[in-house]
Amino acid sequence: MNNISQHITYREAIKSNTALRLNIDNSPSEYDMSNMRTLANKVFEPLRQWVGGPIKINSMFRCKELNSAIGGSSRSQHCEGRAMDIDDVFGHKTNAEMFNYIRENLDFDQMIWEFGDDKNPDWVHVSYKNERDNRNKCLKAYKRDGKTHYMQI
Repeated sequence: MNNISQHITYREAIKSNTALRLNIDNSPSEYDMSNMRTLANKVFEPLRQWVGGPIKINSMFRCKELNSAIGGSSRSQHCEGRAMDIDDVFGHKTNAEMFNYIRENLDFDQMIWEFGDDKNPDWVHVSYKNERDNRNKCLKAYKRDGKTHYMQI
């Protein structure tokens, strides 16, 4: 299978330990693949160039069965290959720096500061639809009473 983009392999884009453990086929359709390529080329690759090195992808494509198994939203953009969760584990930039760079320099649909604290999220969720429909919406996820809530930022 071809790479999704210059720095994202197909395997990396569909990798899921949960899918392996539960024997779930996490294979995207051609439609999903097209969305994944667009997301990679419009958001990930420009971000990676700015970061100057690798960025860990925690999750990109999730089939509906996998998304359900992990308790994901029924409206998750991961299920169409339109979203990815990224995390700085290589020390080039912080998650907060990546969040702010995307917000200030790139077009996107939705971006979520995932948990963490006011200085740095645990990871960043970012999605991309298309130039016409992107909302450039920024949210912050937090837990209250054991449930995830979101506030606009």
